Amino acid sequence: MARKRSPLGLFAVYFTAVVMAAGCGYRFAGSGSFPAGVKKIHIALLDNRTTETGIEKDFTDDLIDEFIRRNEEGLVNAPEDADAVLSGVIAAMAVETISRTGASTSDERRVTITVVLKLTDQKKRVIWSGSVSEDEAYPVAGDRLTTDQNRREAIKALSKLMAERVYNNLTAGF
Repeated sequence: MARKRSPLGLFAVYFTAVVMAAGCGYRFAGSGSFPAGVKKIHIALLDNRTTETGIEKDFTDDLIDEFIRRNEEGLVNAPEDADAVLSGVIAAMAVETISRTGASTSDERRVTITVVLKLTDQKKRVIWSGSVSEDEAYPVAGDRLTTDQNRREAIKALSKLMAERVYNNLTAGF
């Protein structure tokens, strides 16, 4: 005869696992606080050192959206109201072919973007710095206009992913 488990026993196992996870310092990514006691951050418009025009606004907007989504109270509009300013550059963008049907016909390309950031306090001291590099594949179409649109969509996807990674990196371990 099979022994039946009691709901109370299953709850005890679940509760013990939760308590043990909390006791060992485990946290979800991006659930920490900002470094150096910073409570309020201003995000400055990123510089764009690539040939892709306009992406600095998209990347900055996605960073702002991610911070609002995760910690609305921690974001301020004016740098003078902030404990620290997050600034940086879109330092590099590379496009490479990753699959082809012939010697001169690409089927798929990959765009790789690197963003370098720093968090500075009101005295202009760097209290955190980091870089994020990600890539995204996109299809090559029969016409240039569609291929360019596919590349822009890949860059937009990268921007959102990188904003999430920046927030997680910034709040990890603090």
